[in-house]
Amino acid sequence: MGFAAYYLNDPTAPKPNRPVHLGVNVLIEWDGKLLLERRNDCDIWGLPGGGVKGREDETKAIAREVLEETGLRLPVSEFQKIRVYGEPGRIASYRDGSVWRMVIVLYRAVLWEKPVLHPSAESKELRFFTKEELKNIQIVCTHRDLVAENWNSL
Repeated sequence: MGFAAYYLNDPTAPKPNRPVHLGVNVLIEWDGKLLLERRNDCDIWGLPGGGVKGREDETKAIAREVLEETGLRLPVSEFQKIRVYGEPGRIASYRDGSVWRMVIVLYRAVLWEKPVLHPSAESKELRFFTKEELKNIQIVCTHRDLVAENWNSL
C-alpha cells in the first residue's frame, strides 16, 4: 500500500483539511501511444505532473514537472492547454493526515521522435501505452477521467 489515496466524487473520501492544491498534468503522446508513470505514492499508473509552486506560471510548472519526472526537456511552447478540472470531488489524502482538494490544469504534448525516459524517485516506471493496453491497467481515479475525456481512449 502506498502513502497516498486518491478519490473522485467518492462520498467516503476524507474532507480536505488543507488549502486547494493547484496541479498540472500532461497527456504526452508518441507514436500513437500515451505516456504514464507508475507512481511511487500509490503504485498505480498516472499522468506525469505535479503541483504548481507559489506564483509559478502553469506552463513553466508542467515543463518543470515533466523534466523532473521523465527527464524530457520540452519548451513551454510544446504544451497545449486542454482544460481546467476544478470540481470539488477530486481529493488526495496522504499518510501524514493532509487532505487536499485538487484543481488540475491539463496539458497535451506530442513527441515526434522516440524519447529517452529517466524516471524520478516519484516513479517506479515510465511507459507508453496503446489505447488497447490502457483498457487493462489501473489508472489513478483522478487521472482516469482526464485520459478518457481527452485522449479518446477508454
